Amino acid sequence: MEHNIRKIREDEYKLLDDFLYEAIFIPDGVAPPPRSIIDQPDLQVYIRNFGKEKYDICFVAEADGKVIGAVWVRDMKDYGHIADGVPSFAISLYKEYRNLGIGTRLMAAMLRELKSIGCEKASLAVQKANYAVRMYKKAGFVVVDENEEEYIMVCDLMNI
Repeated sequence: MEHNIRKIREDEYKLLDDFLYEAIFIPDGVAPPPRSIIDQPDLQVYIRNFGKEKYDICFVAEADGKVIGAVWVRDMKDYGHIADGVPSFAISLYKEYRNLGIGTRLMAAMLRELKSIGCEKASLAVQKANYAVRMYKKAGFVVVDENEEEYIMVCDLMNI
C-alpha cells in the first residue's frame, strides 16, 4: 500500500484521540469499550496537552491524503513507564491498514528519531495476547517485566 511517514502537524493533534482509542487492544470475541473510555485519566496521560513537553513526538502514516496511523511517545507515567526521561510508546492504525507493514515503518521512524536526539531507551506496555508483540521484538524491544496480562518492553536505542 502506498503511504508516507511524516511528523504530525500541530493542527492534527486532535487525531490522537482517534488513535488512542484504536490503540486499545480488543481480543477476538470481546466487545469494544465505549469511545468515552479514552476520557479516563490513565488513558488521557497519552494525549492530554500533547506537544508541550520535550519528548512529545509523533509520526503519522498517510495514504491518499488521509492519516491512517500514528506512533507517538511521551515521557509519561503510563503502563509502560520504566523511568523518568525514558519515553513511552503508543502506536495504532485504523483496522483496515493493519498487517501491511505500516506499523513497522512507523516504529522504525520513531526509533531513529529518538536515537538521533540522544535518547538511550524507550519503553512500552503491550498485552500478551496482542499480535504486535512480535513486531516490537523485531524492532528491538525486549521484555523486562510482566504481569498477568501485559509485558513491559524496553528498546536499548544504543544497540539499534
